[in-house]
Amino acid sequence: MSESLANITFCQERQRTPKIPVKCKNRNKAVPIFLINCLILCVLSLLFLDIDWGKIGARIPDIGRVFWQLGHFNFEYMSVVLSALTDTICIAALSLLYSLVLGIFFGMCAARNVFKLPWLAAFTQAFFSFLRAVPTPIWVLLMLVCLGMGPEAGVAGLCVHTTAFFTKSFAQSFESIPNETIEALETTGTSRVNIFFNAVLPAALSQIMAWCGMRLEINFSECAILGMVGAGGVGYVIATSLQGYDFGTAGVAITLVFLIAFGIERAFVAIKRRLS
Repeated sequence: MSESLANITFCQERQRTPKIPVKCKNRNKAVPIFLINCLILCVLSLLFLDIDWGKIGARIPDIGRVFWQLGHFNFEYMSVVLSALTDTICIAALSLLYSLVLGIFFGMCAARNVFKLPWLAAFTQAFFSFLRAVPTPIWVLLMLVCLGMGPEAGVAGLCVHTTAFFTKSFAQSFESIPNETIEALETTGTSRVNIFFNAVLPAALSQIMAWCGMRLEINFSECAILGMVGAGGVGYVIATSLQGYDFGTAGVAITLVFLIAFGIERAFVAIKRRLS
């Protein structure tokens, strides 16, 4: 009885105790400022573009009609679609393979914990930051001027941007390796190149596979777009079919692009799960 009365008294004392007001003086104002700036930028962009909303509203029913026609597949030119799709897969795979080799080499130079040369890491990162800042279609158009129309320009243009992407990504993966492992091997007199290939690279293999899977999916999607500018592949078939109002053939090609992109993503997820 006395114990229950003590508990009741304690609860009453606790309820009468005034709460200490807590104010967050260092409230983060970056988020609302960022959202307000984005809203202002969107409004200014709409005013600058002078969009005809009446025209857009009148064309909305056409969107459903076009997608309805895309769903009526036309398999008459299936051989052409499959041939172009094979070209797209080959362009994406070759650009990934070449860029993977180059990305490992330049990523090794860009990582600060491999050679431990600050000037080499800074120069490599700055150079490939410039290459990465230029969009992939620009590189492909430049290669079209140099190499002419065809898949060669697509492979070369994708290699430039993919190598720049891999250099940054792989360098971050290499730098995530604990320094204790590298220092322990250095005490045995092992060269830095051997340390990289025997310790750093195997430890970062799962991350490299994840980057490769993501980039292959990106390259495949970009190949479908770059084919419309003359780089070869299924994008050219989609563009010509839409221009000729052959929506059935375009629908088949677009559906196959989606299925292959989804398959690539699931395959690399399974590979990464096994490696980890």
